[in-house]
Amino acid sequence: MYDIAFISYQESDSTTNYINLLKKAPYNKIFRVQNVKGIHRAHVEAAKRSTTNMFYVVDADAFILPSFKFDIKLDPSEEDIVHVWRSVNPINGLEYGYGGIKLLPTKLTLNMDIDSPDMTTSISPRFKVIEEVSNITVFNTDPLSTWRSSFRECAKLASKAIHGQIDDETKHRLDTWRFNNSREKFSEYSRGGASAGEWYGTTYKDDPEALAKINDWDWLEEQFKVHIELFPPETFK
Repeated sequence: MYDIAFISYQESDSTTNYINLLKKAPYNKIFRVQNVKGIHRAHVEAAKRSTTNMFYVVDADAFILPSFKFDIKLDPSEEDIVHVWRSVNPINGLEYGYGGIKLLPTKLTLNMDIDSPDMTTSISPRFKVIEEVSNITVFNTDPLSTWRSSFRECAKLASKAIHGQIDDETKHRLDTWRFNNSREKFSEYSRGGASAGEWYGTTYKDDPEALAKINDWDWLEEQFKVHIELFPPETFK
C-alpha cells in the first residue's frame, strides 16, 4: 500500500481530520507535514518522507467520504502519473479536482518546479482525473481560510495556469465560485475571494512571478486584509 501524507497549515479542524484519517486507513503508513510555508515546499517535504514509489496527499480540510478506500494498485508503468480524485465544494456544489485526494509520484514530486502557480500539474506531464468523489473540501472554517482558498483557485482558473483547462468548463467554474447564492458558513468570504482571485489571475496571467505569489501564505494573508477593508464581506452576501 502507498504511504499517505496529511498536509496542514494552521487549519482549525486539522487535528480532527487527521485522527479521522488514521481510523480510515489503518493499514497505510500515515505521516503529517505541518506548517511548511509554501504549498510546493510542503509537498516536496512529504515526498522526502515517503517510503513508497507513490504517495497519497490528503489536505487538512478534507472530510473523507466513507466510500473512499486508499487501496489503488498501479502497474509500475503508471507510477509517473499524477492521479487526482474529485471533491465536493460545500459552498457552491462544484465537483472536480479542487481539494481532492491526490496520488503523486514520489521522485517526480521531489524534483518539481516549485515556482509554478499550480502544484499538481507541475509534477508530471502525465495526469489522470479519477471520477470517483473522494471527499468534501471543508475550506470554509474561518474567514481567512475561506477567502484564501477561493482566491487561489479562481486565480489559477482565470490565468489558465492549470494544464488541460477547457474554456467553457473554466468559465462555468469561475461563474459558480463568484455568483452562487449559498448561505453556507462564510460563503460571503468565498465569493469575495473568488472575485479578487479572478481579477488577479486575469491581470497577471502572463506574469509567472506574480502568479507564483498565490502559494505564499503570508502574502495571501496581507491580500485578504487589504481586500476586506476595501470591499467589506457584507457586500458579497
